[in-house]
Amino acid sequence: MAGTVTFFDSSLCFSSTRSTQGFESASADIPRFVPLSKAQHELDGSAQAQDQISRCFNKLRALRASDSATLKTELNLLFDQLISENYSLNHEGIRAEVVCEMLIHASRLVPLSQEHLIIKLCQLIHQLLNQLQVIVDEHTLDVLVSYCSRALRTCSSWTHTEVLLALSSLLYGNGSRCHRHLPELLGPGGILVSHGDPSQPEIELRRSALHCIANLCLSVPGQPYLEEPYKGVCYGILLRTLQSPKPPDVEDIVFCTLLQSALKGMQYFLNGGKWKAVPNQDLGTLLAILKRLMFYGLPGISVEMPQVLYPAPLPQYETVPAAKPEPSQDSTNKKRRSRGKGKKAGAEGKKDGEEGEGDHISGPLKTGAGGVDQSGWSHGSQSTSVTSPSGATPQLYPSWKKGSSDSEFSDPEGGMQSKLRLYQARVRQSALQCFLAVVKCVEKRILYGYWSSFVPDAPGIGGPPPLTLLTIALKDPSPKVRAGSLQVLSALLEGSRQFLSNAEDTSAPRQAFTPFSATLAASVRELHRCLLLALVAESSCQTLTQVLKCLAHLVSNVPYNRLRPGLLSPLWKQIRPYVRHRDVNVRVSSLTLFGALVSTQAPLPEIQLLLQQPGSTSALSTPGISTPQELSHNWRLPARRDGEASSPGGGVEGGPEGPCWLLQLCVSLVTQPREEPYSDSDAGGSSGASLEPSPVRLEALQVLAHLVKGYFSMVQTYLLELGQLSARCLAEQDPSVQLHGAKLLEELGTGVIQQYRADANTTPQSVVEFWSEVLGGPLISALQNEQHPTLQTSACDTLSSILPQAFSQLPDKTQVLCITILLGLTYSENSLVKPAAVRALGVYILFPCLREDVMFVADTANAILTALDDRSPNVRAKAAWSLGNLTDTLIVNMQAVGLEFQEEFSDMLLLNMLRSATKASGDKDRVKSNAVRALGNLLHFLQPVHLGKPVFEQPLQEAMRALIDTVRGDATMKVRWNACYALGNAFRNHNLPLGSAVWSKEAYSALSYVVTSCKNFKVRIKSAAALSVPLTRDRYGDVHQFAEVWRALAQALEHSEETEDFLEYRYCASLRSQLCRALLHLLSVCQPDDLPALRSSLSDQSRPVLQGFLVHDLKFLIEVNHKNLI
Repeated sequence: MAGTVTFFDSSLCFSSTRSTQGFESASADIPRFVPLSKAQHELDGSAQAQDQISRCFNKLRALRASDSATLKTELNLLFDQLISENYSLNHEGIRAEVVCEMLIHASRLVPLSQEHLIIKLCQLIHQLLNQLQVIVDEHTLDVLVSYCSRALRTCSSWTHTEVLLALSSLLYGNGSRCHRHLPELLGPGGILVSHGDPSQPEIELRRSALHCIANLCLSVPGQPYLEEPYKGVCYGILLRTLQSPKPPDVEDIVFCTLLQSALKGMQYFLNGGKWKAVPNQDLGTLLAILKRLMFYGLPGISVEMPQVLYPAPLPQYETVPAAKPEPSQDSTNKKRRSRGKGKKAGAEGKKDGEEGEGDHISGPLKTGAGGVDQSGWSHGSQSTSVTSPSGATPQLYPSWKKGSSDSEFSDPEGGMQSKLRLYQARVRQSALQCFLAVVKCVEKRILYGYWSSFVPDAPGIGGPPPLTLLTIALKDPSPKVRAGSLQVLSALLEGSRQFLSNAEDTSAPRQAFTPFSATLAASVRELHRCLLLALVAESSCQTLTQVLKCLAHLVSNVPYNRLRPGLLSPLWKQIRPYVRHRDVNVRVSSLTLFGALVSTQAPLPEIQLLLQQPGSTSALSTPGISTPQELSHNWRLPARRDGEASSPGGGVEGGPEGPCWLLQLCVSLVTQPREEPYSDSDAGGSSGASLEPSPVRLEALQVLAHLVKGYFSMVQTYLLELGQLSARCLAEQDPSVQLHGAKLLEELGTGVIQQYRADANTTPQSVVEFWSEVLGGPLISALQNEQHPTLQTSACDTLSSILPQAFSQLPDKTQVLCITILLGLTYSENSLVKPAAVRALGVYILFPCLREDVMFVADTANAILTALDDRSPNVRAKAAWSLGNLTDTLIVNMQAVGLEFQEEFSDMLLLNMLRSATKASGDKDRVKSNAVRALGNLLHFLQPVHLGKPVFEQPLQEAMRALIDTVRGDATMKVRWNACYALGNAFRNHNLPLGSAVWSKEAYSALSYVVTSCKNFKVRIKSAAALSVPLTRDRYGDVHQFAEVWRALAQALEHSEETEDFLEYRYCASLRSQLCRALLHLLSVCQPDDLPALRSSLSDQSRPVLQGFLVHDLKFLIEVNHKNLI
């Protein structure tokens, strides 16, 4: 054990010549005693400790190995003094290499025959490495691990615990560097295998060996993980430990520590990488063990469940026998319970709130009537309308809220019971952390097969409910364990949208059987019910935050449009008062939940109705919307005078009865000063002295952005007010607030565009006024703020969300200012600002008021072409997209303006655009998809004056070659679809020598190949459309070329229902229709010389099939035309 001998060094005595500051002197010549400050005391103490440690290190390094008794005595004293130091406070000047050198030297001084010295050396190794947080180098690791291994082989068993403890410190994070020692540690008959096996009778040895195994499994970023087969050996030992029952001669607390060590090792193992299904690592077995340990020692519950969990839509059978009554506790403390009951009840909220910091566990569970409920389960009604603890029925209110305090026990008995419950809660918490690691390392599609084992699908009626994560969240007396179960549930729900999309209960229930969609829908409803119960009952702020976060994950992934309405209304009602909670994290989480509610599948009719409900004048005046934890006190709402009304927004324009109370509330949280001093958790989190903490304001701005995005029709009347709010945020100093203000502006602009896109002739004056104020405010300054490029980027996105009709009504100087700033930002060196500015120009180029301005089009084209040569793929992708938009504008101007625009547009600029687009078509797919689109438009735009110039001849051939290669290539389907569209676009230019040029045959051959062989039907449809573009027979080339096109279309129509991908069947009808129209078009332009070739291309089997498809399509076209004429 650690020595407590004090090593006295004469050098520490005060010398007569040494300064004695801090000691009062009798001499009159010496100044009066002046106390040292706290910082000086700490500095002097640290310096003295450093000197003492340094001297001990030097003495130890000066010793040489011998058998003398003097050496043993000196080593004893040195080890004792080194062990007695607190290195966690005084370790700044101690270097890791010095520690490694000293430990290696000490191991050479202590022979394996001196077992007492070995123990002290191992204690020193453990203390130095842990308190100094030193990870030893490879040489030191090799020397000391070898030393510990030899000690475990040769020394007495009473030393093994300390040796294993030192070994665990050495192995921490060094599993990949111990490959030379792994056979001795984890091989057949290895040290850790023998000591960590469940058959090992010494429980402390097992626990120490499990520490070593856990530290071996710990993965360090940048280093390889533990290799096989040793990885499997560690897993097997840990799994068998978790499966083994408690030996009868082992105390419960000691066994709890063993389970904790094994669970920690399993957690490290799971964090090492993705789960791989191997013969000896069954996921169902591990999940069954973790589920059992999640309920380990939960008061009143004895869990008996299967040894293995299997993927199944229904939960496996499990039994929960009632726990045996404990008459001794009940009879001994009956009088003690009745005494002081009122005082304890009044302090219950405070005590439970403190549990978030510690591991305090409440006592035996009691029912609401005062009797002991040893089962800990609720029976009877399962209503969700819970508002307060005082009015809650025992069936609904969580059992951990009914517990008595630990003081009800006598000191010896109560102390042991409390300590045991504490250790059992730590086991449950470790099991949940391990389960969280499982969720992170196992694919969700595999894990969802076990959904029913951990998430209930119905409340327990007529018997105990199933044991699930919600059981822990509602029943466990430890707030940390409750929070752990909610973290696991949140991880399960995160990214579960595709899985939960199968839930549906809108149709009438089936009598014969229950489909999986209905079972999953029932599970979703039960999740809502149980989490709402947890929300109402929870008083620990940390756990309450987890409840709100879990609800946010649930709301974000549930398909509410496939479920009966009514799930969100109770939740909406219960979370409203939490935005006024005393804890800042709870307020932030409640706003996050509101953001999830207004963003999921927006717009939802149920949310629309909830938003239209008027806000209450006070959170206390409306029954049921006050938090149960603060029913009698709300620090956010001061007492009101008679007749005085206070809105939830704190004086927001529009009054408390406005049509959208959530909008008013969020605006007030951003702008209004807080009504009372903030709580301790708010300290340091506010951007201003009187405003809400910064996290609350940022979350409120996010909720506003979600609200505008999903329910713009309900908030558009507040357009000017929200614009002023955004301008205020942009004018602040906090970059985060500025960013969120810009994001809100962008969502407002996008909402206006979607609202008025259909009617281009209608532009409300409020929209023009909104943008006039925005562009006259701090947005322009944000665009020019080079110190915050992220803000510049967001401001560019905001500038691109202007309604085109509103932009045309802005003053000319404002329009010129926007264009000038964007053109300048395209030459920014920042990789975020540049693509945003290029994209904004790509939006502006489509504005009707700008697209006919030749100078603007030319300036934009030059800026885009410069960006196309940028090194950043993101910049090139945005530039290619903008180039595609610019070429769309060229086509629109060609059709609307005519030759006037074409003559004014520079031929050299057009040539550069053609060359740049051809070059970009060989770039990455995200660049290529828009580059080929631009090529098709440019080839369509070319006029005889361009084609007659020799300088255009080679770029034209290279452009067509690029499109043909892209159609035939192995790019993504989106790129190939765009390439087929681009070829069809080029075919529309009657000035191109289609049919006679060299590239014509290759273009038709590429499209014919795609229409018959491409797996994607949408690409086939676009290639068939391109083949039907030429209007005259001569543009299809000679008879052979025409017959080849016909043959490809006929073959594609004959096999139009053959596909390997089931998802492509939804496009079969569209493909057949396009193929029939293309064939009919060919028949309409064919010449008599073409008929023999067409006839020979059809076999006896294909002819009737083709005839049937064509006749059916002709009848359909005739019916459509007839209806149009009528």
